[in-house]
Amino acid sequence: MSEEKVRVVQEYVPGKQVTLAHLISNPKKELCEKLGLESTSAIGILTITPSEAAIIAADVATKAADVKIGFMDRFTGSLVLVGTVSNVEAALKQVTNLLVNSLGFSGPKQTKS
Repeated sequence: MSEEKVRVVQEYVPGKQVTLAHLISNPKKELCEKLGLESTSAIGILTITPSEAAIIAADVATKAADVKIGFMDRFTGSLVLVGTVSNVEAALKQVTNLLVNSLGFSGPKQTKS
């Protein structure tokens, strides 16, 4: 008997886009642990295409507010920021503002949970 292999195809659409800008306020300790983060007041999540723009986003975020980079992947465009709720919120706003208004990216409404 042969087993069927599951195949996943991942595609990126060319363009400049921030697809997700989300703030998680007061995450539970378990969530932080699962993400490999120290306990924090807030987590900010960004997903950016082209993925190299995550480097720009990380630079802007860390200069805009007192946040730390929890995770960054320049190959997938994922960026996770940690800090206080107000600082993470400010960093997310500044990143989306720069990418959308200065670099011509399309951007989402910033969400919060």
